[in-house]
Amino acid sequence: MSAQYVLSDLTKTYAERSVLNIADLSIQSGEILALVGPSGAGKSTLLRLLNFLEFADDGQLIFDQQVVTPDLPLAQRRRVTMVFQSPALLKRSVLGNLKYGLQLRGETASKAELLAHLDQVGLADLAQQPATKLSAGEAQRLALARALVVKPDVLLLDEPTANLDPYNVGLIEDILQKNNAARGTTVVLITHNVFQAQRIAQRTGLLVNGKLVEIAPTALFFEAPVEQATRDFVAGKLVY
Repeated sequence: MSAQYVLSDLTKTYAERSVLNIADLSIQSGEILALVGPSGAGKSTLLRLLNFLEFADDGQLIFDQQVVTPDLPLAQRRRVTMVFQSPALLKRSVLGNLKYGLQLRGETASKAELLAHLDQVGLADLAQQPATKLSAGEAQRLALARALVVKPDVLLLDEPTANLDPYNVGLIEDILQKNNAARGTTVVLITHNVFQAQRIAQRTGLLVNGKLVEIAPTALFFEAPVEQATRDFVAGKLVY
């Protein structure tokens, strides 16, 4: 398995406050990696760097053997897509939302293909319904389908199941695992749900105060953590 991303001495500062300081991190192609940690640990900032929405102040980020700079070609940027915690849906139908990403890229798909994608997330029967009328769980599933229809090599997710009911959580986790198995999509998932990390991630990493405290195969991370901060986090104690 090759590295999709390699981060070295990567830092990010906002208003003179250090929010990210990653000494060394490799994200393997085709893996599902869960990132956990307290609020304000730098997890969302890290995702924004991985999605090329922002750039590090110092250090190096390599994506698929290419050093990331603001001049990174559009073709490389389009290999990565992101699903936010609160999806922004367009004022058009569910089907229209699904087609939007393809249209931006000058690509097309048959109606049958699009409906198949909606069926995968349980929304085929709502294809012509206004997306603004969807429930929170349905909207998040549509956002996921909209990301997957462009067939990204990397899928980044920022708390994709926060505040969703168990039914929708289960559906989204199943979709992620099936897509990862079928296409080898690299998935980086931020979650506060440690049980979710245990269910679907092959590796789990803990971020605290912008630093990667520990990263390990998920079973080892939860059953035999090395660092005291990780042991405290797994035990449900406050970690700062």
